[in-house]
Amino acid sequence: MTKYYKKLDSRIRKLFALSVGIFFLLSCSSYAEPTTNSCATQFSESQCVDNLNKVLPELKKADVVYLGETHDSAKDHQNQLKVIQELYKNNKKIAIGMEMFQRPFQETIDKYIAGKITEAEFVKSSEYKERWGFDWELYAPILRFAKENKIPVLALNTPSEISRKVAKGGLEKLTDAEREWIPPVTEINLDNIPYRQMILKAFEQHQRAGHGNSDSANRFFLAQVLWDETMADTIAKFIQTNQNYQVIVLAGQGHIVYGYGIPSRVERRIKDKKFTQRSVLLSVPGIDSIEQNKPVADFILEK
Repeated sequence: MTKYYKKLDSRIRKLFALSVGIFFLLSCSSYAEPTTNSCATQFSESQCVDNLNKVLPELKKADVVYLGETHDSAKDHQNQLKVIQELYKNNKKIAIGMEMFQRPFQETIDKYIAGKITEAEFVKSSEYKERWGFDWELYAPILRFAKENKIPVLALNTPSEISRKVAKGGLEKLTDAEREWIPPVTEINLDNIPYRQMILKAFEQHQRAGHGNSDSANRFFLAQVLWDETMADTIAKFIQTNQNYQVIVLAGQGHIVYGYGIPSRVERRIKDKKFTQRSVLLSVPGIDSIEQNKPVADFILEK
């Protein structure tokens, strides 16, 4: 994988590492950017909170907690760490799932948490700068806290090479070796029409620039769903093999809003009526109301 990136010049590698990926990897913040409007003018007052302490009692009772971020927001990451620390006080059996790391690098994460490699070695070995690209110091305090307390960290995401290949040619282009890093094709569910509509708004902006067609639009959505399904699969498998653990998921808002991206796909896999999930958007999302009777998230933090 490292050789693949060495073939790209530094400017392309930087762009490729970002979650937008220009055409096929849709950034969560690209269609859910924070808005300057107040939360209550767009969403239910019961969803809007001005202090995370108000929602902690509910978060403590959940099996999975989603903390929807804007990737380059230092405040969002500070709030993520605050929630993690508070939930850790309540239950030492927590794990942190991170969109920012891709499945093939789970062993590298485990070595870092176990103290077998340094932070610098971890950043290099995980190819963080090439594959994600946002300032490491935004996430470093969270990883340091996890290492200090031996908290498992889950590499949730699809390898970039695979997402890129799917966006270009579809799932049928994947080799057997590549398929090992994603859920079975039968588990990649494309049925959510409102989600598709939301995702393709961003595609339409790209299309207006003179690129794309209906086939590329379909693959665009497929690549996003593949990303969601891979993250959901990773979370669900951890829950199923680690009883009494609470998983705290750090991901962009777009993977969390309305439960479309990750949450509904985790729930589909768990199939337990007692299983509970809670979602917090760490800023007011700039997103049109899609479903009148469905909350965009359980809680929205007003900054």
